[in-house]
Amino acid sequence: MDYITTKEAAEKWGLTERRVQVLCRQGKIPGVARLGWAWAIPKDAQKPEDGRYNRNTDKNK
Repeated sequence: MDYITTKEAAEKWGLTERRVQVLCRQGKIPGVARLGWAWAIPKDAQKPEDGRYNRNTDKNK
């Protein structure tokens, strides 16, 4: 399996590298592995949905 770095995933998904690192730590990206201090993200991994609370959209429910 081929892997990409958090920097490459951030560019691919339009996120910051820090946000990708947080998603890795939270287990939101399937197949991710920790290699020392770096994260190895499967090349074919999909961008996880943003499950953070949004005050503007949640108040209409």
